[in-house]
Amino acid sequence: MARKDYYHQANAPQSNSLVPAASAVVTNSKGQILLHKRSDNQLWSLPGGTMELGETIQETIIREVKEETGFDVEVLKCIGIYTDPGHIIEFSDGEVRQQFSICFACRIIGGELAISSESIQVRLFSKDELASLQLHPAQQIRLQDFFANQEKAFIR
Repeated sequence: MARKDYYHQANAPQSNSLVPAASAVVTNSKGQILLHKRSDNQLWSLPGGTMELGETIQETIIREVKEETGFDVEVLKCIGIYTDPGHIIEFSDGEVRQQFSICFACRIIGGELAISSESIQVRLFSKDELASLQLHPAQQIRLQDFFANQEKAFIR
């Protein structure tokens, strides 16, 4: 399903949905960050997705990382809770969602790199390489919060 992200844009449609979602800053033993290039908007992104009935938010992110990248992860901590009403996601089926995402720090504990239908590429990047990537502003904020290494979760 196609999607279009709006970030504090005057032409954004009115939201009609709010769905809990999770994303993750996933690192390997070298401290590299796992990202996937989305097939729907061609931007590099943290792995993540929406919560399903019957699962915890922790189970959501473990499942989403596995589905999108092939890796098994351990959840280490909550980086932040992101509910910016100016971040709107419009889907081709008519759903227009306000952002509601909880971002976690995770580490790879197994699995093998795999590309899903949601991705055109999956890669590990050093911190220095991140600046040259095309990332949505909301993803940049989550990475910035991760690197701040704050004990308490950000609430934005």
